Amino acid sequence: MEEPGQLKRALIDASAGAIAGGISRTVTSPLDVIKIRFQVQLEPTSSWALVRKNLPLQSKYTGMLQATKDIFREEGLPGFWRGNVPALLMVMPYTAIQFTVLHKLKTFASGSSKTEDHINLSPYLSYISGSLAGCAATVGSYPFDLLRTVLASQGEPKVYPTMRSAFVDIVRTRGIRGLYAGLSPTLVEIVPYAGLQFGTYDTFKRWTKALNRLRFSKSGSTGSDDSLTSFQIFLCGLGAGISAKLVCHPLDVVKKRFQIEGLQRHPRYGARVEHRAYRNMFDALERILKSEGWAGFYKGIVPSIVKSAPASAVTFVAYEYTFDLLESIWT
Repeated sequence: MEEPGQLKRALIDASAGAIAGGISRTVTSPLDVIKIRFQVQLEPTSSWALVRKNLPLQSKYTGMLQATKDIFREEGLPGFWRGNVPALLMVMPYTAIQFTVLHKLKTFASGSSKTEDHINLSPYLSYISGSLAGCAATVGSYPFDLLRTVLASQGEPKVYPTMRSAFVDIVRTRGIRGLYAGLSPTLVEIVPYAGLQFGTYDTFKRWTKALNRLRFSKSGSTGSDDSLTSFQIFLCGLGAGISAKLVCHPLDVVKKRFQIEGLQRHPRYGARVEHRAYRNMFDALERILKSEGWAGFYKGIVPSIVKSAPASAVTFVAYEYTFDLLESIWT
């Protein structure tokens, strides 16, 4: 049994993480919908690629602006928040578990529960702690991630009018295992992604604190002040999000393909991913490379970075401020 202080700290971590994840997810939902539409499209995602390969102009989405206009024209403003409810049900427990486990691991590694002591951990321990926390959060929230992807990618007319109908049909046709389709590439992705996200975030924070101390000493003032401003926290989170997404995007594409296997979308959205189209993660990587080239692994990379970078930044800023607020209220 944990001590009351530790339980209170875990509750603060979980609450701050959940609130931060919910804010970030809602703000960036339109970009996430556009990213998913690109990732699950088997045809080229740029008009230039169609011309270069001498293909007829038959791709549904060929650019961010064009995709934005099409989604708005066909589905209205709510189309940009399609799948946001299961996304919130996914991301809020995900970030709650992630930040709670992360703090526990850092406390174990540093021998201190104080956040200010965690910043002095070696970069290797920061990366490892982030990876393990990401794995734990992924397993705990994955079914909601799958439902979010299915609802966000279906387009019009809707295959599933509600999250419940999607859940029932997936369980009926694919069993409980269907709710975990694509979990393997997700875990393979989340290890470097979460590690890079949290590891680089801590690294950027250390660098920024050092820069603040240097500026403070050059000003000739006595004392020391290396605290970070909200804008500096935002920039650290932004850099962490970009770094992680650039490295891990191909595995995110593979995950999305597994998640929408067999989804009966309208023909205007192009070829669909047939049920059991890929035997496993490695088969999916091979088939995508063979049929879509290296560009296939980076479908949706622009909206993904445009979304994930500020999402990461907003998450870290919201977490830091929410944590401080909850700590002042509950302690």
